[in-house]
Amino acid sequence: MALSAYIRKRQRSLGYAWQGLRVFWKTEPHARVHAMATVIAIAAGCWFHLNKNEWKWLLIAIFLVWITEILNTAIEKLADIVSPGYSIAVKQVKDMAAAAVLLSAVFAVVTGLIIFLPKIISGS
Repeated sequence: MALSAYIRKRQRSLGYAWQGLRVFWKTEPHARVHAMATVIAIAAGCWFHLNKNEWKWLLIAIFLVWITEILNTAIEKLADIVSPGYSIAVKQVKDMAAAAVLLSAVFAVVTGLIIFLPKIISGS
C-alpha cells in the first residue's frame, strides 16, 4: 500500500472517531455532566497547583470515566439494534456496561478525594 493511501485511510479513521465524539456529545445527556465534572476537576487542579504525579492520576480518572461512558453508550445502542424487544440477556449486558461506568466514576471520586481533600483541609 502506498504511503499516501495509508495516510488517507488513517485520516478517514480519525474523522470517524471525531464523528463518534460529536454524536456522543449531541445525543447523550451524561456527556454534559462529564464535561462539567471535567472542567471542575481541571480548574481545581490548576487552583491547587497539582504536581506532575497528581495531574497524571487526575487525568487517568477523567479519561477512564469518559472512555467507559462512551463504550457503555455504544454497547447500549448496539444492543437496542440487535434486540429491539425486551431480553433479559440484553438487560444484563447493559447493566454490566453501566456497572463499568459506575466503577470508573467511583475510581474518579476516590482519586479526587485522595488528591484534593488534604489540600482542602490544609488550606493550600
